[in-house]
Amino acid sequence: QSRRRGTTKKASLGMQVHLEYGRDGLNVDLPAERIVRTLAYKDAEPLDDPAGALRVSLQQPIDSSPLEALAEGRHDACIVICDITRPVPNRLILTELLTALHRSGIPAERVLILVATGLHRPSKADEIVEMVGPEIAQQYRIEDHHGQVLEEHTYLGDSPRGVPIWIDSRYLQAELKITVGLIEPHLMAGFSGGRKLICPGIAALETVKVWHGPDFLEHPKADCGILDGNPVHEENTWIARRAGCDFIVNVVMDDQRRPLKFVAGDMEAAFLSGVDFVREVVTDTVDVPVDVVVTSAAGYPLDTTFYQAIKGLTGALPIVKEGGTIVLAASMSEGIGSPQFEQLFD
Repeated sequence: QSRRRGTTKKASLGMQVHLEYGRDGLNVDLPAERIVRTLAYKDAEPLDDPAGALRVSLQQPIDSSPLEALAEGRHDACIVICDITRPVPNRLILTELLTALHRSGIPAERVLILVATGLHRPSKADEIVEMVGPEIAQQYRIEDHHGQVLEEHTYLGDSPRGVPIWIDSRYLQAELKITVGLIEPHLMAGFSGGRKLICPGIAALETVKVWHGPDFLEHPKADCGILDGNPVHEENTWIARRAGCDFIVNVVMDDQRRPLKFVAGDMEAAFLSGVDFVREVVTDTVDVPVDVVVTSAAGYPLDTTFYQAIKGLTGALPIVKEGGTIVLAASMSEGIGSPQFEQLFD
């Protein structure tokens, strides 16, 4: 499964490659005669009218009633969004979602936008504005999930494989539950999006440390692009179903962060529809393993920490020879990651 590798062109000293790195990218020269292949997203036409396509997906969702119909008669709503580490076009999506909710009778003061930080650091004020836009940031209640504050979560029992389920109480108490996310290959869960906004997005440490434990992550099918038989995917799908989710909106984007497709509706059916589309766009191969892979972690905001940039390494593993070399370009503008993760390097 290829991530965003960048573009290439001939240069006087060899092959010039533009890697997604930080906010601005990084140009590097490589010896042209040694290049086997450049892996990148397949060509896919970005949506001509993203807002219009999004409205259609809300009005004609997958295995679900339209959002406005679902919202009628509900007292309040909680919309879960990704934190700054995911480049989701939240401003666009939330504008359409909030308009639909207000038409159905749910006013702004009864909408909570909950940032699915998982176990990541809290959001900064300027990041909230970057994620949702200044108008939404000023007019709506936007709060972070705090994964290490157990008393802000409600216990829902254990999952089939023994994961204790602790989910943010603010989400569980909402009459209408909506999640917004991004679908792309994921190194453990197969694909991001869908159920991942709930687990690990708004789950407590007590849940995540078991679900992220060796019994799950060391399974051979807990890998990029795999859903069938993947215990990480199966378990957090079960957990998300237990917590409840009335409606999702997920986006697929190209390597320039332009929307290619929106899927909306039932948490599982819409997610799987998006996965089918993603598989056609992101899968690429080489004929035989190579000695050296030069790659990136897809640039800002995905490469701000080593913890997140690891995904660039794991994406390259299937095509590098045993004993080969992976050269990863990642800005790591915030260093290693959380204090707890950083302690592992002491």
